[in-house]
Amino acid sequence: QSKQAMQVGTAHSDPNPNHIYFNSRGIWMTYIIFILIAHFIILSIPFISVGLAWTLTCQVHNFITYLWLHWEKGAPFEPLDQGESRTLTHWEQLDDGVQFTANKKFLLVVPTVVFLLATFYSRYDQIHFIANALSLVVLSIAPKLPMFYRVRLFGINKW
Repeated sequence: QSKQAMQVGTAHSDPNPNHIYFNSRGIWMTYIIFILIAHFIILSIPFISVGLAWTLTCQVHNFITYLWLHWEKGAPFEPLDQGESRTLTHWEQLDDGVQFTANKKFLLVVPTVVFLLATFYSRYDQIHFIANALSLVVLSIAPKLPMFYRVRLFGINKW
């Protein structure tokens, strides 16, 4: 449960809107549309096959979401949480840190579906499969596991 405080002149009552913005109406569909737009942009590049386009979509998606959810810390605005979110990644702030919410399950399922699409459209090519599987596990699944909550491996990204 998030601490609520009365804030005169603000549009929300949450000290850190990073906790709840992913509950906004239409955000899941917008996220999927962005993935599809990126895929169609990659697919429009000459000499790129459909399988390679899906592999690149998978790689780019996993890298960008890793940076967005698991590398960047703090908030893109000045939160009113007295600096509590300053050292937390976006994933750690999402849904006020509660594990296995609908949003967090969605953010686990989407990269898996993109991986399956990339595997299928690359016709189960071994090189594509290994690249996509490594990207999926290292960048999209492992950082989301509860055992890595607030953990900085080897002190990387600690501050």
